[in-house]
Amino acid sequence: MIDATGRPQKVLLLGGTSDIALAIARAFVRPGATEVVLAARPGPRRDAAHDLLAASGAGVRTIDFHAEQTQGHREVVDRAWEGGDVDLSVIAFGVLSDNEVAWQDASVAEEMVSVNYTAAVTVGVELGARIRQQGHGMIVALSSVAGERPRRSNFVYGSTKAGFDAFYTGLGEALRQHGGRVLVVRPGFVVSRMTRGLDPAPLATTPDEVAEAVRQAVAARREQVWVPARMRYVMSALRHLPRPVFRRLPL
Repeated sequence: MIDATGRPQKVLLLGGTSDIALAIARAFVRPGATEVVLAARPGPRRDAAHDLLAASGAGVRTIDFHAEQTQGHREVVDRAWEGGDVDLSVIAFGVLSDNEVAWQDASVAEEMVSVNYTAAVTVGVELGARIRQQGHGMIVALSSVAGERPRRSNFVYGSTKAGFDAFYTGLGEALRQHGGRVLVVRPGFVVSRMTRGLDPAPLATTPDEVAEAVRQAVAARREQVWVPARMRYVMSALRHLPRPVFRRLPL
């Protein structure tokens, strides 16, 4: 269970080698009292993530997870639940490809959609089933402000996050009556391995800042959080701009 301070006993990281996922896990670890199930592709990055979490005092168990292999999602979730309930599940996998390639190359667009949206939905359905069964649990779904109003510069990625955001927002409503909750996290530009080589956007943030916002939001049992917080007001303004004005912005 998640205790009164917002600390879970068992955390599942899906896409557990991402900088944000690891920062979130470390924010919740109590040395000797927290188990982390690290679901990710096998390889050096997963090995390094395992060692980092173990060094923070967590008990760590690894599971092979390939997001695009949706037929295996039920088995991954079943394995995560071995040994007891999962209190907090973090959806942290995703693909960020070059938008100018993605909108002109169907195979690149398909990969982004299949990982960022289709895989997120299928794994969310499996998590929802487990939460209904155990009667408690929280999902942290890492969305993006890119999904709130997709821009010319990233509309393929933004469209996948728009669908992701809608699904997990709805899943939170569906799970409330069963004791479950979903926190949808909408960061702006996060300086991480995923965005390496890109110029940071205004109000850029870090994985540790996202993790702290998530920690506070879980403790407060919130359903949505923007990182940084003022990004909420920026996006509210952008959503309501007329299209001719919006397209002239350097976005």
